[in-house]
Amino acid sequence: MLGGLLFWLGLLPLGALAVLDTNLGNQTIERTISLRTHSIYAPYIDQDLQNRWWDFGADAYVNTNKHVRLTRNRPSQMGWLWSRIPLTAQNWIIEVEFKIHGDTAHLYGDGLAMWLTTTRTQPGPVFGSVDNFEGLGIFLDTYANTRHSYSFPRIVGMLGDGKTPYDQAGDGQKDSLGGCSANLRRTNVATKLRVSYVKDKLLSVKAQYRAWDDWVECFTIRDISLPSAPYLGFSAMTGDVSDNHDIISVTTYSAILSSPEKQRNKLLGTESVVASTFLWTLLKIVGVLAVLAGLFYAYKTYVLKQSVGRGFSDAFMGRGGGGMSAFYTDAKRF
Repeated sequence: MLGGLLFWLGLLPLGALAVLDTNLGNQTIERTISLRTHSIYAPYIDQDLQNRWWDFGADAYVNTNKHVRLTRNRPSQMGWLWSRIPLTAQNWIIEVEFKIHGDTAHLYGDGLAMWLTTTRTQPGPVFGSVDNFEGLGIFLDTYANTRHSYSFPRIVGMLGDGKTPYDQAGDGQKDSLGGCSANLRRTNVATKLRVSYVKDKLLSVKAQYRAWDDWVECFTIRDISLPSAPYLGFSAMTGDVSDNHDIISVTTYSAILSSPEKQRNKLLGTESVVASTFLWTLLKIVGVLAVLAGLFYAYKTYVLKQSVGRGFSDAFMGRGGGGMSAFYTDAKRF
């Protein structure tokens, strides 16, 4: 609840959510702007049982306290969740928390998909959405249709051109941008997917499923171009085997890059910054040593004065019957 409130206020730092920590040459992400139009949290809908920025349909339904469930753990289900307006940011970061789970640990499927495509809300055979799509599809595939050298569940990316069909029989291997095996189902931590894109330069896909804030790099593609204003969507499908496929939250940021000149100036100023830092540290050390020397000198002076004072007192008062006692004794003689 607090995280959602901070997000709407635009106060939640990117470091707590998503960081594109991939080398961009002479540019870095300088700041981010939260996009309410492409983010969704509980309770998901308003008092009219709708959402201003999102549509959901088919077998999908909303549990206002928990999730948008795309499919129940039943055979032959299909559901979707789509943004109503296209994503116009040139550079962006999307983080999705989801949950795939069911009763069995052996037979389950089929999985869910994340879409950034030119069309929306069109049901079809590719994880509940239309085939021959144009744009990016990222598939969280939990059921293998054929034998592979790698294990399932698996994350696979595909860049569709509007003409090429998804390789259903080969689980998307034929036209895959990249992929990785990831135990996304029935985990002990929140499962998340982070997709980062810098226009015409880089696409990065990471997943969290092993431990909190432990992001596993799935694949990174350079020199890639996506449609300029795609719709953001999610869909899921079950067949003879089934699972619950839930979307818990979607957080989208527009990423503002630093200018190449600013980054170059920053690099040129690194040496002077390091030198000034070293000089300041040296001055602080010298200052501390001077204070310690002053304290030591004051302490020695104090001890010396105390010693001199005691010597004078002993000489004047005497010890063992000398001093003033002897003076009074001698006085009685007169």
